[in-house]
Amino acid sequence: MATPLTDERYTPTLTLVPPPSESPVFKDEAATRKPAAPVRSIAKTTNRVAQLAMLPHTLRGYRELGRRWLTRYRDDYPQLIASTDQAIREAAGDVNAEARLQDRRAELRTEYRRHRLTFTGKTAGVASAVAGGVGFGAVTGSLWLDLVAGLGAWGIGAFHGRDRSQPDAETVLGLPADDTTRAQGSVTLYDLPEGAKPFPIRRAETPQQAAVCVLLAMVAENVPVVEVWDMERQPWGWQCKVRVGEGTPEAIIAKAGGLETRFDLPTNGVRPQPMVERRACAILRLVEGNPFATAPGMPYRAPLSMSITDRFRIGTSVGGDPLELSLAGVMGLWVAASGGGKTGILQALAEGTTACRDNITVDLDPHGDGLEDLHDAVRITARSNEQIEAVLLFFLVMSKARARLRKKLGMGKKWIASPEHPAVTIFFDEFPKATELAKKLAFDLLLVGRKELIEVEIASQGGQKGYLGENFGQMVALKAVGPCKVGDTRALFGDGAVAEGWLPHKLSPATDTDPKDAGHIFIQGVPGMADEPIEYAIHQTPSDTLRKLAAERKAAGLLDPDQVSLDAMPAVDLPEYVEAVYDNEGNLKKPALVELLTWERLLRMCDAEPPSGATREAADVIVGDAVDLMDKRGVDRMRTETLTAGLAEYDPDAYGELTPESLKQRLATFEIKPEQLGAWEGMSNPRGFKRDVLAAHL
Repeated sequence: MATPLTDERYTPTLTLVPPPSESPVFKDEAATRKPAAPVRSIAKTTNRVAQLAMLPHTLRGYRELGRRWLTRYRDDYPQLIASTDQAIREAAGDVNAEARLQDRRAELRTEYRRHRLTFTGKTAGVASAVAGGVGFGAVTGSLWLDLVAGLGAWGIGAFHGRDRSQPDAETVLGLPADDTTRAQGSVTLYDLPEGAKPFPIRRAETPQQAAVCVLLAMVAENVPVVEVWDMERQPWGWQCKVRVGEGTPEAIIAKAGGLETRFDLPTNGVRPQPMVERRACAILRLVEGNPFATAPGMPYRAPLSMSITDRFRIGTSVGGDPLELSLAGVMGLWVAASGGGKTGILQALAEGTTACRDNITVDLDPHGDGLEDLHDAVRITARSNEQIEAVLLFFLVMSKARARLRKKLGMGKKWIASPEHPAVTIFFDEFPKATELAKKLAFDLLLVGRKELIEVEIASQGGQKGYLGENFGQMVALKAVGPCKVGDTRALFGDGAVAEGWLPHKLSPATDTDPKDAGHIFIQGVPGMADEPIEYAIHQTPSDTLRKLAAERKAAGLLDPDQVSLDAMPAVDLPEYVEAVYDNEGNLKKPALVELLTWERLLRMCDAEPPSGATREAADVIVGDAVDLMDKRGVDRMRTETLTAGLAEYDPDAYGELTPESLKQRLATFEIKPEQLGAWEGMSNPRGFKRDVLAAHL
């Protein structure tokens, strides 16, 4: 077998064609260097030079200077004018405030025009000076001057255009929770990523992210907040504390609408609460759901289980804190528009007072149904004008009598409530519908009833003079306001109340199908609590539950005024404006506007049950009825037969079987006997009874 030869033994083939390994292969592309590569290299080099020369920074710098010039040109005047327009809309109904704000808006517009002219003139002057210097350098041909001007222009632009790259929301949201050493998502301006933009609060998942979200929105809205801390997740949204570096937290209230847009929240979703103990701080709530959904219901209160001096819970704050109060010696004004939940508010208050062992609850309402489902637990219910006026006069006189009894009873400077000497709480709903006399009596009782524990709780649809008749809104100790007009907010809480966070006018009254904010209030003057602008929701108790409670409390017994106070009342002078007026000859010129009744007669007038455990004879009632009959007929005396017939017509159920002889016997209980009347009813000198003699025995 032949052995193959090695490669070294082969000799190259003689040919003029080079081998494939040495010859170029021509296909679809050139074998030489691509012409695009030098272009990219040149562009890269050019960009590198531009970066070194800071040309992009220079362009950004002049854009930034342009924005600053525009800001100074405007000088916040458009925002001030827009804020004034909003204030004019909020002051709808307050003529004086609207006129003052319209004048302020005209002044701002005039100042804005003057500012633009002045600023434009200054800008033109500076521009002319710079242009003149540059032009002089160009004309003279001074190279050094041109070089200095160019370097100056370059340096100014580069300085103001230094890198301000803006991270997106994902970058901000991606901040790890461990980056901060402060608890509860504390963030200051120094902690913000440079150039970060606001984002909706729903994208925040940790307290740190939510705090960044709040601070970014504040910066974007030009609110001077410098710190956010104590960020907490709530079932209804987020809650935190914020601090402003200048001014007050009122700036947050003024920008609430813009912040709601930044956070992507519903209307009234931003709820700031300035802190009384730290003027620069506020509690900020970002509300996405119902903050009162988890509030507890009313606790069960057994009959006679409380004292009027005890605090009892009637509602819950937006932050979850209980609203507890005592009505002992507290005069109150409760204001809410139609659909604002006044009935539910008064029922929540009366549910507490009717459970007291030392309090008498009275219900006055000239238009509606007052306390409604608690009727059985109320001692007196007055609906007609005559009833309401008689009740108010009775307790006004009682308050004056008690003022003279306190020292004698050893009570000191204030009446001390007890089952033997009970307090009185009068709920007066639909106050604007009352007569002028009733309003006058109620106002006088507001002035003198506090120390005597005869308190009045007035409810009205408005808090201004047109509703109340008098500007006494701010003088009342306890003021609570639900959905209303902005004028009511200012009338009750003060002219600067809106800026301080008192915002009941932003609440919405109920409709037939939507309760909205009915029963929500802002309250001031609660004993033992600071006056802070916090929204509360009053607990609503079902009607059937209230009726059961009222039945229980009625069965346990309702109180009557103490006999000591009742006995002292006849010695008290009546208000001059209710007394009868006589001429110089003693003739009746104007009858009394309202008569001071006895407790028994007052109960009968209001269709209430007679006093519990009463021992006085029916003669006490018949004397009062006889006086009332004479007053209604405008006479000061009556024959025995005429008085008997008149009483039978006055109350057929009580006096239908009354005879002249039985009348004499019943009046004899008070040692009242018939007397000569003089010429009367066509008779020379018949026998009968005189009004003054009867009234003296009441």
